[in-house]
Amino acid sequence: MIQKIINISKEAGEIIREGFGKKLTLEYKSNITDFVTNIDKEAENKIIEFIKKEYPSHNVLAEESGVDNRNSKYTWVIDPLDGTMNFAHGLPIFCVSIGVMKDSEIIAGVIYDVMNDAIFSAEKGSGAFQNSKKISVSENSDLEKSLLVTGFPYNIKENPDFAMERFNKFLMNSSGVRRLGSAAIDMCYVANGVFDGFWEVNLQPWDICAGMLLIKEAGGKISNFSNEQIDVYSKQLLATNNKVHNEMIKVLNEK
Repeated sequence: MIQKIINISKEAGEIIREGFGKKLTLEYKSNITDFVTNIDKEAENKIIEFIKKEYPSHNVLAEESGVDNRNSKYTWVIDPLDGTMNFAHGLPIFCVSIGVMKDSEIIAGVIYDVMNDAIFSAEKGSGAFQNSKKISVSENSDLEKSLLVTGFPYNIKENPDFAMERFNKFLMNSSGVRRLGSAAIDMCYVANGVFDGFWEVNLQPWDICAGMLLIKEAGGKISNFSNEQIDVYSKQLLATNNKVHNEMIKVLNEK
């Protein structure tokens, strides 16, 4: 299955690569920062056509087309183009993200960093890989020496879950904080040791499903801001190399 997911991720990625820099059709959703392009839809249709052909009994949860519930144990969780804002503005940081769940457990995940032609993949219990090379989280255990990454939800002007205060605290307590504009790529870079930690609020299942498995299989840790176990529907996400996890929990909960 994992090789098939890799193959369809690359096919969807080719649609995205060919559309990059071209004139786009935009359709706005909740606000002016939340929109979908014709390329998002084309890439998603490609993936869903593949699932219907290869795994017709499986459920699908996709960002643009929603839920197709077939009462299967298996659910494909799809973000056809994570980083749409970057894509639409010509910034080459975006990806295809596909996770597969059996009941509530993530068993496979692939994230295709399109413009770097990098495939991040994981199967439950088999480790995490970048272009077939095994990867692992960083060894850093000092938050002050950490490079962190985060993102802001579409309703950031409402400052949900004290997002701005927490951002400022991490700026003061780390070596730096980056904001790439793609949660899935953020999680890849925690899995391969580029970043030591990632936190964000109000993410969706398709943003994090594949990335959660990647980080766990690379030796990292996932929780909410209270250090409790989470699933793909949780609205708080902390993902780290495990070694700075408790320090980040402490900062997240400072008053």
